[in-house]
Amino acid sequence: MAGLRGRAPLITFLASRLIAAMVMPGLAFAYLALVMQSEMSLLQIAAIIAVGAGIGYTLPKLYVRNLVSKRHTSLRRSWPDALDLLLICVESGMSSEAAFRKVAEEIGSQSKELAEEMSLTTAELAYLSDRRQAYENLGTRTGLDSVKATVIGLIQSEKYGTSLGQTLRVLAKESRDFRMAAAEKKAASLPPKLTVPMILFFLPVLFAVIATPAVLQAIGVS
Repeated sequence: MAGLRGRAPLITFLASRLIAAMVMPGLAFAYLALVMQSEMSLLQIAAIIAVGAGIGYTLPKLYVRNLVSKRHTSLRRSWPDALDLLLICVESGMSSEAAFRKVAEEIGSQSKELAEEMSLTTAELAYLSDRRQAYENLGTRTGLDSVKATVIGLIQSEKYGTSLGQTLRVLAKESRDFRMAAAEKKAASLPPKLTVPMILFFLPVLFAVIATPAVLQAIGVS
C-alpha cells in the first residue's frame, strides 16, 4: 500500500525496526549520561532502555504508515477522474486492457501513484491467466473502499456479461459523490477546529486592540 515493491523493502523495514530498537536506547542513555550528567538508578536505566527500544521499534512503522496515508490521499483524489476516463475509453470501443493503459498514460500528470497502479493492472491483465486476480490485486494494493467497489463491479461485469460501460458509469458517479461528501464533511469539521486557535490567538489580540486606547486615555488623564 505504500508503493514499495519487492522483497528488498520488506527486508529493509524489518531490519530498520530491529536496528532502531537497539540504537535508540543507547542514544537515550548516552544523552542522559553525558549531556544531562544525572545519576540514575538501575530501574531508571531499565525504563529508559525499554522506552527507547519501543520508540525505535515503532518509528519505521510510523514512517511507512505516513507513506500509505499520502498515497491513499493521492489515489482517492484522482480515482473519480480515472473512472471517467476509463468510461470514455470503454464506450469508444477499447478493450479493458487498452482502456487501463490509456488511463495510466493520461492520469500520470495528476497522480503518479494511480498511474503506477493502473500500469501494473494493465500488465497483469495481459499476462495473468485469471483476469479476476488482476482486478483483485488492484484492490489489495490500494486498500481503498472505492477502488475495491470498482473491482467488484468489474469482476461481476465480466462474469455475468453485463455492460461494462454502464457499470463504470454508476461507479464513477458513486465515487464522485463520495468524494464530494468527504469534502463537505471536512468543511463541516472546520468551525470546531478553529474555535481553540481563535480563543488563544485572535481574541486576545482583539481585546488588546479594543482596550489599548482606553488604557492610554486613562493613563493620560491620571
